[in-house]
Amino acid sequence: MTHNLTKVGIVGASGYTGEELVRLLARHPQVQLASVCSRTLAGKLVADELPRLRGIVSPTLVFSASSPEECAKSDVTVWFLALPHGVAAEYAAPLVAAGKRVLDLSADFRLKDLGTYQKYYGHEHPAPALAAQARYVIPELQTDVSWKSAKLIACPGCYPTSIQVPIVPLLRAGLIKPEPGRLVINAYSGVSGAGKKGEVGLLFCERDGSMKAYAIPGHRHIAEIEEAFSAAAGSPVVVQFSPHLAPMHRGIATTIVVPAAGVTAAQVEACWQKAYAGRPFVILLKSGDFPDTAHVAGTNRVACSVVADPRTGNLIITSVIDNLLKGAGGQAVQNLNLMMGWDEAEGLR
Repeated sequence: MTHNLTKVGIVGASGYTGEELVRLLARHPQVQLASVCSRTLAGKLVADELPRLRGIVSPTLVFSASSPEECAKSDVTVWFLALPHGVAAEYAAPLVAAGKRVLDLSADFRLKDLGTYQKYYGHEHPAPALAAQARYVIPELQTDVSWKSAKLIACPGCYPTSIQVPIVPLLRAGLIKPEPGRLVINAYSGVSGAGKKGEVGLLFCERDGSMKAYAIPGHRHIAEIEEAFSAAAGSPVVVQFSPHLAPMHRGIATTIVVPAAGVTAAQVEACWQKAYAGRPFVILLKSGDFPDTAHVAGTNRVACSVVADPRTGNLIITSVIDNLLKGAGGQAVQNLNLMMGWDEAEGLR
């Protein structure tokens, strides 16, 4: 019997994040995966095109090529948009207008400053009025519950999640007050973070045994990071962010260096413990125990640790996540659980 289940749908289900959403939602005890959309795979069986999901998804579940208007007219209550920026807004607008609830995994609704959006994404925002309604949600960092009633949830990017979870509580508490350029972030992502593309530079033979920096100094996620940091600090925060492509399938490892200014590692740990008490997906390691991407792969967890360097006067903070789960699909499902009033970890254990 499925009459009490919440009907959910996914648009953009053929990519790496979309595949993770299919896997999670097909096994979620509170939902019915009612619609799986992909223009490139329309008419094909999901189990045939995503063979690792055989036995998880219904053997009769078929990809559809539903238009935004068709999705809006459906009886699906909640839609997940795993689409490129710009395209997601084309779906979000009619879905929200039809009273659907939308969890958008693109960058379309992450930024409040639409001038910044245009600067980093190269075009005017496609739906300014809708952007004003959206709520940007990393669940562990929400200070009130009003976001749970929003029709449109902007799910954060993978790099920003790995960066904001350890740093935002410290900014809110006034423990760190970095000068421009003194908050230095180096992050390393698995190749799946680039999406399912047929580019030579992303082929296994090109990436295996190789690592390189890219999109320096103006990676698009800088806008998201700085906007969130500035809100947390109550004043503008400028970061030095250097992303790297690492020779692994999935995962993000982030190292953040910030002046200690008299703050100890123990104070950072105490701040984290207060901020994340009772949160099932934040793992706080003791100082000197450095997190490893292998320990969070396939999970919705983020692991963090901090050490102080008395020689340089800096704090060095490290964190790891699975870029496709806590950095994308898993966090979106976590947001779904909370906004629907379910157990935060439902379907994510």
